[in-house]
Amino acid sequence: MHLQWQVVYLRPRLEKKTAEICRINGIPHILLLRQRTQTYQRRQVTTALPVFPGYLFVALDPPRKLALQKTNAVLRFLVPDRPFRMLRQLAQVRRVLRHDPMLRAVKPLLAGRRVRITAGALMGVEGVVARMSATMRVVLTVDLIGQGVVVQVSREQVEPLD
Repeated sequence: MHLQWQVVYLRPRLEKKTAEICRINGIPHILLLRQRTQTYQRRQVTTALPVFPGYLFVALDPPRKLALQKTNAVLRFLVPDRPFRMLRQLAQVRRVLRHDPMLRAVKPLLAGRRVRITAGALMGVEGVVARMSATMRVVLTVDLIGQGVVVQVSREQVEPLD
């Protein structure tokens, strides 16, 4: 059967558990995690948290979709119009997370200039300018869920897209 990439909107705090269910059932999935370090009673504890809380990206066919629905963790399935674009955006976010594992999701701007980073470790990554200054803030978004991450780059490392 043909697998179709979808976004699963989940009940709060069930992303890692649902990803484990996907792994056990052989369901291809993407769960992007970031690191957060906190201090508890003079000890530093690092935890892995979802970059996009409440969302899990999965490739499903009808039997696998039914298996996920039975978990009672799923609130809604979202089907992207252009799954390849979504996968490319997720790959860009994953690439940035390798560079900075502490990144957090932000809501993307509705207005802003689309740009491509032309130099450095993030060369080729595309996003929207969030703020113009000596160092620009560029938002890399996953359009379907309306969230993204912010990176800072110098103006010389960015070119506008048409």
